[in-house]
Amino acid sequence: MREHDPLATYFELPEELADIKSAKAAVLPVPYDLTATWKKGAKRAPAAILEASHHIEAYDVVIDVEPRQCGIATLEPVAFDGPPEKLADLVDARVAELIDRGILPVTLGGDHCISIGSIRAAARLVPGLTVLQLDAHTDTREEYWGSDYNHACTMNWARKWCPIVQVGIRAVDRLEMPLLDRERVFYAHQICGSGGSTDWVEQVVDLLTEKVYLTIDVDCFDSSVVPATGTPEPGGLDWYQVDALLEQVAEKREVIGFDVVELLPTPGQWASDFLVAKLIYRFLGRIFAGR
Repeated sequence: MREHDPLATYFELPEELADIKSAKAAVLPVPYDLTATWKKGAKRAPAAILEASHHIEAYDVVIDVEPRQCGIATLEPVAFDGPPEKLADLVDARVAELIDRGILPVTLGGDHCISIGSIRAAARLVPGLTVLQLDAHTDTREEYWGSDYNHACTMNWARKWCPIVQVGIRAVDRLEMPLLDRERVFYAHQICGSGGSTDWVEQVVDLLTEKVYLTIDVDCFDSSVVPATGTPEPGGLDWYQVDALLEQVAEKREVIGFDVVELLPTPGQWASDFLVAKLIYRFLGRIFAGR
């Protein structure tokens, strides 16, 4: 596939930097949106992110490194259209293999249910893990639309396996509220109404254990920043707020993997595709700059 389609790899890397045998990170596309409950199309996101990544400058002036130098392999996609519980098993196996090999997994969705397998593998293999969620929604329902593997249930699974911290939240079902740990939820209106204070970043990081897995739903961003998502919510975070948090997480904790989900590629909104591709590149640079 990649021999005939160069855009099916993350970034435009020379062969020696894209080799899984030496790469420090590996991108795993999971083009799946079966559990999406409003606008579908997130299954096209991995391909859109990979294509957009070819237009990122190799040198990142903000962090003064070329993140690609860490080596970034791109794996064959998890191509599956069956039930989400089976998808979780498939993703779990692929992510677990990477963690076992000491390679940082970067899983690209798809709707948020693709994170269930990634988080389960990470929690099983990494003792003392915390999951940090950036999202507009809590995604802690016990079941939704007849399934406990729906995208709205992802963090209900995660909190069964390890502690979670939730950032950017601004849409919660009333039935979810009694089960939330209020000390570990950072609402967008509190962050954005803090008058520019970054105290919340330090508070988030203080709640994290030494080893952290991140799940990043792109609707954590305000819908004016990333309009191309299936369930946009106004009043979200901006680029600099998210980048400030990721900077501190990468500097003060060990990130063992992350996923990015819920981008919905939309004609005329390619800036959203690029932002996600750049977010991944910047975060990889921050993670490996300190190693």
